[in-house]
Amino acid sequence: MRIIRPIITVIAISLVGAFSFSRLAAEEAAPKPKPYKPVAVELPQPVKDPSFAAFRQQIADIAKRKDRAALAKIVAANFFWQTDDGKDVALKGRPGIDTLVRALYLDNPETEGWDILQALAADATGDPAPERKGVICAPGEPKLDSAEAAALGEATGTTSSFWYYPSKAGLEVRDGAAPGAKVTGKLGMHLVWVYPDESPAAAVFNDSVRIVLPSGAFGWVAAEALMPLPGDLLCYVKDGNSWRIAGFLGGMPAGK
Repeated sequence: MRIIRPIITVIAISLVGAFSFSRLAAEEAAPKPKPYKPVAVELPQPVKDPSFAAFRQQIADIAKRKDRAALAKIVAANFFWQTDDGKDVALKGRPGIDTLVRALYLDNPETEGWDILQALAADATGDPAPERKGVICAPGEPKLDSAEAAALGEATGTTSSFWYYPSKAGLEVRDGAAPGAKVTGKLGMHLVWVYPDESPAAAVFNDSVRIVLPSGAFGWVAAEALMPLPGDLLCYVKDGNSWRIAGFLGGMPAGK
């Protein structure tokens, strides 16, 4: 089971609130539901520096306007881009903004690059980058046992794109997608198997998402209450009193 870096569109769609879990059905076949051993998770922690929130809002405002010139002013000169396979693909000898634009396809009107940037900036969590002093990358990763998670993937035949985690403990589980469906239990803080649902009810009541409970039975929970495992990461660094976008982890250059 690949625990980090599911495709960027999944995280972007999730963060902006337009959950489209049925996309899973189109992207990869869903294995048959079965009971599974829950893997406990702890929520990622927000970055404690109060000025970070203001900087993220600045990024979100720029992304909303699709203002490349303004974005260039807050991108570090030595902006890095490291792909999933560990390769450094930053454009050498070019301003950092050029690499960021390429990483998120910001110059292509047919992509959701600006929406992705806005979604990434909306997340308050982050973790220090072990190999880059002073750099934090976001969203932060929930704490979990990677060996247990790998075993979970093997046992269920799933990849990380099927697994989310609750935004808080005690989320209500219902026996159907409709708002008035009966509450049958509550979720603990563990990885949750999201299962594609292309039924007519799912199309109408798209505020709910179908999940597989540890028992192997189906349940439905509020879509907005589930968080995706971190995918591609946007990294930041504080230069004096000012924040900068320092780098990007994930993705692949166009044509790769």
